[in-house]
Amino acid sequence: MACAFRRSIAAQLSRVLDLPPENLIKSIAAVPISKKEEIADFQLSVDSLLGNNRDHLRPDVQDQARRLAEKLKCDTVVSEISTGQGTVNFKINRALLTKTVLHQVIEDGAKYGLKSELFSDIPQKKVVVEFSSPNVAKKFHVGHLRSTIIGNFIANLKEAVGHKVTRINYLGDWGMQFGLLGTGFQLFGYEEKLQSNPLQHLFEVYVQVNKEAADDETVAKSAHEFFQRLELGDVQALALWRKFRDLSIEEYIRIYKRLGVQFDEYSGESFYREKSQEVLKLLGSKGLLQKTVKGTAVVDLSGKGDPSSVCTVMRSDGTSLYATRDLAAAIDRMDKYNFDTMIYVTDKGQKKHFQQVFQMLKLLGYDWAERCQHVPFGVVQGMKTRRGDVTFLEDVLNEIRLRMLQNMAAIKTTKGLANPAETAERVGLAALIVQDFKGLLLSDYQFNWDRVFQSRGDTGVFLQYTHARLHSLEETFGCGYLNDVNIACLPESQSVSILQHLLRFDEVLYRSSQDCQPRHIVSYLLTLSHLAAVAHKTLQIKDSPPEVAAARLHLFRAVRSVLANGMKLLGITPVSRM
Repeated sequence: MACAFRRSIAAQLSRVLDLPPENLIKSIAAVPISKKEEIADFQLSVDSLLGNNRDHLRPDVQDQARRLAEKLKCDTVVSEISTGQGTVNFKINRALLTKTVLHQVIEDGAKYGLKSELFSDIPQKKVVVEFSSPNVAKKFHVGHLRSTIIGNFIANLKEAVGHKVTRINYLGDWGMQFGLLGTGFQLFGYEEKLQSNPLQHLFEVYVQVNKEAADDETVAKSAHEFFQRLELGDVQALALWRKFRDLSIEEYIRIYKRLGVQFDEYSGESFYREKSQEVLKLLGSKGLLQKTVKGTAVVDLSGKGDPSSVCTVMRSDGTSLYATRDLAAAIDRMDKYNFDTMIYVTDKGQKKHFQQVFQMLKLLGYDWAERCQHVPFGVVQGMKTRRGDVTFLEDVLNEIRLRMLQNMAAIKTTKGLANPAETAERVGLAALIVQDFKGLLLSDYQFNWDRVFQSRGDTGVFLQYTHARLHSLEETFGCGYLNDVNIACLPESQSVSILQHLLRFDEVLYRSSQDCQPRHIVSYLLTLSHLAAVAHKTLQIKDSPPEVAAARLHLFRAVRSVLANGMKLLGITPVSRM
């Protein structure tokens, strides 16, 4: 793998530059492959070595690179040393490159790329990731879908790197909406519908009671009274609320299973209704709580009466708010998990909310507020099913499966599949995830069903198709080729390009682990799939001499293994046939 080569280059540079090798490792980068020419495998940026020297004090980097290159020698690892624009370039001995990469990919399996020295100085941490977090009885909108797949990716990656991850689904299961829902169910609810399709029925009740409350003050008053009963712990009100919550969670678990997403904990705002009162007392004891003329309680985060920096933490009737419950939840999680990092995955519209929550934690004296992080994401527009706007996550999953099945039927690929519907769903989910992860998470994007399901180009369908095609090669020609491979049988430029690209996997994983952006991995996997598609056409296995066929199969097996690893990190289940 890349680490053995980086270490060797760093050792030689260390002797010349009189710097510890570990200080040089991260300055030695694998070179992205080029369509124009076969360039070096690694390069050292001289600029990165010069550190923070002021520009006018820096010697000419080009001259610096040339002089450094002259002091270095080729050896059994490095076959060629050259210079570029402020870089020293290293070409690895081709036989050694081929042998090392192929051996490492197969030997490391799912850990390939993660055993790199790039990760060696990262201490194991306790990480809490809060994601998905739908509101019971309200629409599971596209924002919750984005939160679910992004949060799942971040949790997967943190876990792969070696951190202990706790995945929390923090449900919107408290608040005034339950006053409306409790009243609405008493007026329009049906027990049979609640049991058979809880999410759908609660949503219908919620929509209807909102309309009634807007026109009839007695309904609005009744809803307000119901929520007060909940806050005061009324047994009957709580029993109805608990039924709504439990049935909803059962339904969520079933739907998340289709997505391949699991949670370690289902918590919710309800859990913190009492603890939020303790938070209010704490804010008061610190002199941070101010009463308004309307009777609400606020915290002035500016300290100067700036109205844009005021956060309301209590209603006039003494009931808690979203911010108060988030404060209570953060304090409780630190007590429970003693986390090193807590990541909240929500849309960018909640940026100010989290800034205020983190700031209030600091004002309360919790230094660990610095370890809380908000990963915001943009808005998706245009995601509609054939029935109209997306109401529930299940609508999206059903639409994905239906459209993918129709596409597969049109090109007659479903023939011979044991479970076409399951395959269609997995391929469709890959399409959805890749479409979502191609750009910066913060970017808004326009959703397009037709573009998402294209089998060619940079799509999730193309990734799944590549994986399935490479899997069929192994099925067709067997796996005996893994025992003894003649690496001299892989001299072609297509083979070398693949090996160079496989070399970069650890850097791509490292980059994503640093900025929580999946686009680096998506871009890498799409390039790998395109390289595999070209190689599949030119590097024939059928009718090739046995040694050549074995070496090529070994290469394709390595591609499939890395492709599967990357897809799983993204939350995609690779398919073997499609």
